[in-house]
Amino acid sequence: MKTTESQSLPIFRKALIPMGFNSNKKKGHTKGHVLAGDVGGTKTNLAIFEMKKGQLFLKREKSYKTKDHNSLFEIIKNFQDEEMPIIDSMCLGVAGPVTKGKVHGTNFPWDIDTEELIKEFRLESVFLINDMQANAYGLAMLQEEDFDRLKYGSKIAGNAVIISPGTGLGEAGLYWDGEVYHPFATEGGHCDFSPRNDFDLEIWQYFQQKYGHVSWERILSGQGIRDMYQLIRNVSGEMETDAFKTKMKMEDPAAVITKTALEGSDAVCRETLDLFVRFLAIETAQLALKFKATGGIYIGGGILPKIIKGMNREVFNNNFMQSGRMNSLLQMVPISVILNENTALLGAGYYGAMSQK
Repeated sequence: MKTTESQSLPIFRKALIPMGFNSNKKKGHTKGHVLAGDVGGTKTNLAIFEMKKGQLFLKREKSYKTKDHNSLFEIIKNFQDEEMPIIDSMCLGVAGPVTKGKVHGTNFPWDIDTEELIKEFRLESVFLINDMQANAYGLAMLQEEDFDRLKYGSKIAGNAVIISPGTGLGEAGLYWDGEVYHPFATEGGHCDFSPRNDFDLEIWQYFQQKYGHVSWERILSGQGIRDMYQLIRNVSGEMETDAFKTKMKMEDPAAVITKTALEGSDAVCRETLDLFVRFLAIETAQLALKFKATGGIYIGGGILPKIIKGMNREVFNNNFMQSGRMNSLLQMVPISVILNENTALLGAGYYGAMSQK
């Protein structure tokens, strides 16, 4: 996204994926400024959006490394050091379960409290929502070019799902009321990983010895890629090259593994990536069944958009269709990868604009 007004984001138009709000929410404001945030375990993105005549304009944005800061207050104040307009509302999408306006981050050690934000920044309208809920609302801001279709399905209106592997594994549902979607947060990524064959069981045992509880997030995340790679490397007995070892030390290991896999220069990396894709397909299918998601599944997060062009789609599609008598239902479900990395930030801005008191 560019920090200019040349690109507007019309929020009160007929969206490709229309969103609804609770009856106590107003239908949005025609003017004002929203401070929006996407607060994750790796990075925190902040932006200022201006509402003018039913459109949302991006005024300024900046990204921060989350773990380089002691609190969210510190990041927001850093962001506000530059010239700022008067803020009418704030909406933050946060990686963690939000309860009564409070959250303790899942992959960062902060407590965030809506009442403290209101007091600190002297705002009447502050909204704290789960980051996956923000992702879901952000879908209303996207266009066809923001998606890569992984699987076609039937055009049957119904519930939808978002699953986002990245630093952690986020999952959210979108209830379809017949006219619009209503996003809601879940913590499904922390449900138990379930092995399907002997090697899966070996993976489960490896992770169980390391972490105790083996959730889907342990598998479908950047750390999961690193752990699965190490297990496969140990089992194969193949040695790493010195150049590869150096890259693993100097760069993000998960990124190195997936990039090397896509280049086809290391068999262990390729096997790791295929295994990740297989497990993603399995968990995605589980969500499709649990939510009866004929409206579609949207895969976001920081991993899939980077590997979608080179990943083995056959591995995904074959493992998605492995639910016996329910394969006929899974066949109906379209699956799209979200390419716009600012979807959660857009969703927070959209929610703040539409929900302002």
